[in-house]
Amino acid sequence: MTLDMTMKYHKINSIYKRDMTKRHAPFLIGEWAEPEFDYLQNNQWEFTEKIDGTNIRVMFDGENIVFGGKTDDAQISSHLFDKLQKLFLPRKMELKEIFKSDGEPVNVCLYGEGFGHKIQGKVGTDYLSAEVDFCLFDVRVGNWWLERKNIYDIAGKLGLKTPKIVGHGTLPEAIELVKIGFKSGFGTAQGEGLVLRPVVELKNRGGQRIITKVKTIDFKQLNNPT
Repeated sequence: MTLDMTMKYHKINSIYKRDMTKRHAPFLIGEWAEPEFDYLQNNQWEFTEKIDGTNIRVMFDGENIVFGGKTDDAQISSHLFDKLQKLFLPRKMELKEIFKSDGEPVNVCLYGEGFGHKIQGKVGTDYLSAEVDFCLFDVRVGNWWLERKNIYDIAGKLGLKTPKIVGHGTLPEAIELVKIGFKSGFGTAQGEGLVLRPVVELKNRGGQRIITKVKTIDFKQLNNPT
């Protein structure tokens, strides 16, 4: 089977619309980026830490393992590439067992964040002072996105890190938490922000996942526009 190299990760919209006429394109507070966010704002969402690193795809077709960045042209630093090889190449049999199928093998993509030393400047060292690692945040099998419990189960079986679950609550509660700030689940870093999903994952009428993000820097820029 040929690996599907088109399994790029979808864009995650910020929680609010932005004023594109101003420097830093600040949030338009109260103007939800998508109507679904408005409609679902008082439902329960899962808050997971947004890691400030580099997007990594680990693609597997039952036999071959291929590493990719956010896009096909993205370059992976040599020290991170070495870490990915050490993490995944010895675990091919575990991957086969986890994703075995009675029918034709399917394309699998593990999405994660490469983070740590020499990645994204000082914050990378705050996460991991002398090394890099991979943090698994999503898994797609064919056209199916796996549920959170399955992602954590796969991470456990493969010995992979996952983002810190910061909490559960409404979108306004998530926004207040990011304004205050919180400690990262890694090292001495402060959390960059949150990725938010409804506790029961949903799609909009166009078939896109309902998922959003909110970052601390967006509120700092509102308070310090210059």
